[in-house]
Amino acid sequence: MSTIVRPDSLDGALAALAEGARPRAGGVEQAAPAAVVDLTGVADLRGIGPNADGTVRIGAMTTVAALADLDSHPALALTAGALGTPQIRGTATVGGNLLQRTRCAYLRNPVFSCARSGGTGCPSREGDHLHGVVFDSGVCAAPHPSSLAVALLAHDARVEVVGPGGARTLPIADLYDAVDPVRDHRLSPDEILVAVTLPAGTPGERVAHRRAAGRSRAEWPLVEAVVRLSPAPDGTVERAAVAVGAVARVPLRLPEVETALVGAVPGTPPGPEVDAALAEVVARCSPLPGSRYKVELVRATLTDVIGRALSP
Repeated sequence: MSTIVRPDSLDGALAALAEGARPRAGGVEQAAPAAVVDLTGVADLRGIGPNADGTVRIGAMTTVAALADLDSHPALALTAGALGTPQIRGTATVGGNLLQRTRCAYLRNPVFSCARSGGTGCPSREGDHLHGVVFDSGVCAAPHPSSLAVALLAHDARVEVVGPGGARTLPIADLYDAVDPVRDHRLSPDEILVAVTLPAGTPGERVAHRRAAGRSRAEWPLVEAVVRLSPAPDGTVERAAVAVGAVARVPLRLPEVETALVGAVPGTPPGPEVDAALAEVVARCSPLPGSRYKVELVRATLTDVIGRALSP
């Protein structure tokens, strides 16, 4: 059984990590460390607050349910509101969702060995990979499980991390590693994700979110997509952000689709340039045999979410 340390400050948490303890915020792992740092008592990790420059800071221990009411950033609010069940959203935290462990039955079953558990290879590739990657970039075939990471990527969010060397910030995209099959994220064991910072909201932006899943409630997505469309003075789309999840080892932005959406006219269907961009995305896919169905699901999900973002 693990020894539990319950600090009430970041300094106390960092001191415990320096002695070999590992952070937890209510989640569980297959193998419990000898000492656990319970972060639920660190008040500095909670809450949502505006900064003087218009950005919004969200503490890592803020619940997912709190994000669902974030009117200033509707794409993130839609994503948070569709995640899990009300009970899960009321308990799950921002940091926990971003740093959660890969969802893979082979990794979590001690009978199997893989590159993630200290062995080599990926048994999912020769076994069950129905929920596997579509953009194949490394040994591990399991896609990244975080829904919030997809929305935060579309928002160009940054994360704040503290460790023995002090505080640092980095883009949300740099929190993950598409190639290294062993790590769920790039933080070292003695670092803590403190907060996420969002750029100021965009007035009048059009947003849409879609989780394509096997059932409508409490299900992991097969494909997830977020679209943000910022208006120009004439009402056309001046800037677009399109992100997808559940299809690769990391959440992905789709620059070819974003470029194609610039100049689009809300209230009208997407033009042929968007269809061409979606065809480019499909051409970049490299699915496993069991995940080939996801290629068309990627196209269909993106088509749906783009259409809804442009709808009257």
